This record gives sequence, C-alpha cells and structure tokens, in this order.
Amino acid sequence: MAQLDSMKVENLLAGVESPLKRQLLLLAFVSQRMKEAGSQVPVLIGGCALAYYSREVYFTTDIDLACADRGALDNVLCSIGFVREGRYWIHQGMNLMVEAPAASLAGEDAPRETVEMGDGLEFSVIGIEDLLIDRMNACVHWNSTQECEMVDLLISMWSAEIDWQYLLARAEKPENSTRARFDELRKLYGS
Repeated sequence: MAQLDSMKVENLLAGVESPLKRQLLLLAFVSQRMKEAGSQVPVLIGGCALAYYSREVYFTTDIDLACADRGALDNVLCSIGFVREGRYWIHQGMNLMVEAPAASLAGEDAPRETVEMGDGLEFSVIGIEDLLIDRMNACVHWNSTQECEMVDLLISMWSAEIDWQYLLARAEKPENSTRARFDELRKLYGS
C-alpha cells in the first residue's frame, strides 16, 4: 500500500509546474487518505495558506497544517515516502516539506474553506479572516512591513467575501488589538 500511495502521489504531481499547486495537490491527497482512515482532515495555515489566498504573490517552501490527529498525518506522510527530520516531514524526491505546528484553529467556529482540486480531491484551508488576523498581528505588533503589505493585498482581493463581523470581533480581542487598523482598511476598500 505504501509504495502504491507513493506512486499515486508521484503520478498526481507529474508535470505540475506550479510549486503551490504541487503543495495543494499533495495536501488534497493526504486529506483524502486521512478521511478514508476516519481521521479529521488537516487545515492549511500559515505561509502556504497565504500563498493560496494571494494567488502566489507570496510563496513558502513548506506546507503548514493545523492537525488534530498527528499520528494519522505521520502515517500517511510516511506511506508516501516522507521522512521525519526534526519538526518537518521532508520528501527529497518531490522537493516537498510539511510541518504541523498547531493541533487546531483558533476556535471551533473559525471559518475555513474547502477547496476542490478535481478527481474527488479536496483540502481545507483556514478562513481568510483568521489568516488576516494572524498577518495583522505581525504587522502591528512586530512592525513587519511585509505582513502589512500582505494584509492590504488580501483585503483588496477578498473584501467582498470577508465576514467582516467575525473579523472585527476577533480583532477586538486583547491578544489581537488590531480593530482600529481593520476599520481603516474596511473604509478604504468600501466593505
């Protein structure tokens, strides 16, 4: 089964030029295998989620996941030829790397999207609102110019789809305290 899964993934990724699409196809395959095993599927977070929402304006080399069942994730990754090196799972031949730094999202009510990749493959990605909160925290609290630019870009791209009520409620929480900046951006982009 392990060799068969490895071959399936290699065939799935064969000829795919876009590094992001390769990452997303791998995640969709892993999610399918985890679902088949009765496990909760992981959720794409971090830089790879940012690459997805920014349509590759931003790119990262690793796939960050929130995953409640790390044992199941480990089993699936091992079955397709990934090797554990510290906190990462690495596949040298496919030039792919996975990390699961979180067990869950900010809350059970946290928005997430299901993205279909075709052929019955799909994956789950953190909602744009929680990704924006994460990036805005880095913008405001770490004075990260790059993160501020990403927040502006994402809001300009997705303002019509953003759940502003959820976003602004999260932005008011003491650990975030970014409400004023989001209010400015909301006025700027007319949402």
